[in-house]
This record gives sequence, structure tokens and C-alpha cells, in this order.
Amino acid sequence: MSEAVSPNPMEPNSTGQVREFSWAWKGKPISVVYEVWGTGHPIVMFPALSSVSSRGEMRQLAALLAEQFQVWMVDWPGFGESDRPAIAYKPAFYHGFLRDFTRANFSDPVVAIAAGHGAGYVMQLAHQEPKPWSYVILLAPTWRGPLPTMMGPKKWLFKLVRQAVELPILGQILYFLNTLPWFLRWMYGRHVFGDRKHVTRQLIRDKWRTTRKRKARFASVAFVTGGLDPVQSRKEFVDYFQPLPHPALIVVGEQTPPRSREEMEFVVHFTGVQVYRMPGSLGLHEEYPTQLFDGIAPFLKKFLSKNPLS
Repeated sequence: MSEAVSPNPMEPNSTGQVREFSWAWKGKPISVVYEVWGTGHPIVMFPALSSVSSRGEMRQLAALLAEQFQVWMVDWPGFGESDRPAIAYKPAFYHGFLRDFTRANFSDPVVAIAAGHGAGYVMQLAHQEPKPWSYVILLAPTWRGPLPTMMGPKKWLFKLVRQAVELPILGQILYFLNTLPWFLRWMYGRHVFGDRKHVTRQLIRDKWRTTRKRKARFASVAFVTGGLDPVQSRKEFVDYFQPLPHPALIVVGEQTPPRSREEMEFVVHFTGVQVYRMPGSLGLHEEYPTQLFDGIAPFLKKFLSKNPLS
């Protein structure tokens, strides 16, 4: 069930209608915040999962798309303005949310745009009936969390890290130290943005405020340690694209870290997806929204002209 809520004063550029989706996981009520802009063919947008995940990172791209489409921007539960319950976050939680949110709000297949780990969840749902998507655009798609990407499969270590961060006092201290502004600036300059000059003080202040939400550490550490990885191997991820349940476009940033880019290029090479390459890294949708729009708009227009919403 959805209802309108007041706009977020922390996001003064918001021009859409902010709404609330009432969801439940294992009997626990969870409020999920999303925002709707414009009119026309629906496009639902999901930000990347990260410690600073928020629908705000999709805002400039949404503003451009909303001139021609109805755009839905969603804060994943556990992130952004949505509820952040202290639970054991896992892929089944997000698979369940995505399925329920989509079926509750759309009676026909719609376009989905997903960044980062959102790609795996969107593609997993694509193979279920009824088909939720008519076309999918994946922005710098990933399937492996930061620690597994850097260190390899050390599940025992990641389990210890997650357990430590979930502790009442020690966990809050560890989370605080790993979300300080200097660390966020380093992270953005190293692999989120392609050009360090775009990592402004205002950007880091906004990201830091996102990390200060109550109980934010639970979903964050689950992501960082690989606990939210939608699949456990490259083969599983590629299987989502063979066969393709619908047309799909992958956007690859030219400054993407080598290991992450290798995974993207593998999917592009061995499946039938289309590809658009542009400047940027894992956060290309936030760093270069205009260039991204210019690149994906022709694909969208061509597809939707041939497949109008019934």
C-alpha cells in the first residue's frame, strides 16, 4: 500500500511527489520511501547499494527523464529515507521487496533502471512470472561486495566483521570510523567517481548525513561484507542474461575499477545485451547524468516507439 508523505527538507531540489510503500518482512512492518516525477510511460529507478545509498543519487538523471516519462525513484529498505530495521539483511529480503513493490504498483511491464547491485536483483525478478520489466538499463552493474572484490572469498573473516559491526556499542564505533567524511571522500575519489574534482565538499556532506541515519550500520555492513550479493559467482550472474528475458542495456564507465569492469565486460561479450560506454566509474549516473541521459535516451525512444504501453 502506498501513501503520500512530506517532501524531505534535506533534498530541496525535489520536485516530485514523495510517497510511502507499506511493506512487511516476516511480519515486521517496514516503510519504504519513493518519489514519482512526471507523466507518461513508467520508468522505475533503483540506486546502487552502498553505505551512502539513496534515491538522491538518481535525482539529476530522473529530472531529465521526467520531461518525457513518469519516473519512480526508490530508496531500498535499509537505505536512504526508508526504514532501517536492525535485522539480518540478506538477498531474499531484497528479492521479496522488489517483487512485492513491483506487483503492487505496476499492472503492466515497465522499464527498470538499476545501478550497482540493484542489477542482480532486477535481473533475478525478470525471470519470474508475470514479467515485470519491458526493458532494463543496468548502470555499472555489480554482483560482488567491496570486501569480497578486494580480498577474495574469505567468508569467515567477513562474518566476523559483520558480527562486530552489528554489536551495540563497538559496532556503532566501527561504523562511525568507516563513514567519516575523509573516508567517504577517499572512497568516492578512488572508485565511485571517475574525476576527483567532482568530489565536492557539499557532496561529501550530503553522503555523510545519509550515513548518520539510525540503525544505518546493519544494511551497510551486510553490503560491504558481501552479505547482499545477489549471486555467488560470475556464472550465476551471467545466467541471468542467458537467455535474455527482455531487451537489456549495460552502461560501462571508462574509469571503472579493473575487477568490476572485467565482470561487466564479460557479460557484454558473452550475452546479447547492448552496451553504452561513457566516462565515469561505479557512480557514473550521479557524476555524469546529462551524458548518461544522452546515451540511453535513443535506446529508450526506439524501444518504446515499437512497444507502447498498452
